[in-house]
Amino acid sequence: MPGIIVGVDGSASARRALEWAMREAAVRHAPLTVVTVHEVAASFWTHHPVTVPADEALLQSARDAATELAASAASELGSSQPASVTVSAVSGFAAAELIKASQDADLVVVGARGSAHSGGLAQHMPLGSISNKVLHHAQCPVVVVPASK
Repeated sequence: MPGIIVGVDGSASARRALEWAMREAAVRHAPLTVVTVHEVAASFWTHHPVTVPADEALLQSARDAATELAASAASELGSSQPASVTVSAVSGFAAAELIKASQDADLVVVGARGSAHSGGLAQHMPLGSISNKVLHHAQCPVVVVPASK
């Protein structure tokens, strides 16, 4: 996936990351891939993702939500648009999927904290676990868009 990759999970931080990535892709005339990951369980023995038939409907729901979010963000840009916008939805582990996508990307964009972290101690942490993993293991530059104050 050459170009810019942005991870979205429906959170406010992911929305900010998507908006930033859209503007950056438009400026660079680069393709943008919006990646959403339906988190699944890990096998106890192999640690690989384990999916069940019910995950297919949840994956489609995640894809639909990401597509709607991307269309909404693109419409706010007006005539300044990325070269292309593609939505990719996969079942697995968010950090691992974004790191894998980084192998061919020019840039990965993530929000500082996603939907798994709300309130409490998470409000005082500058990064979420996924953005932290991506930042330290990606194969290309990473932008972590801060949460709004």
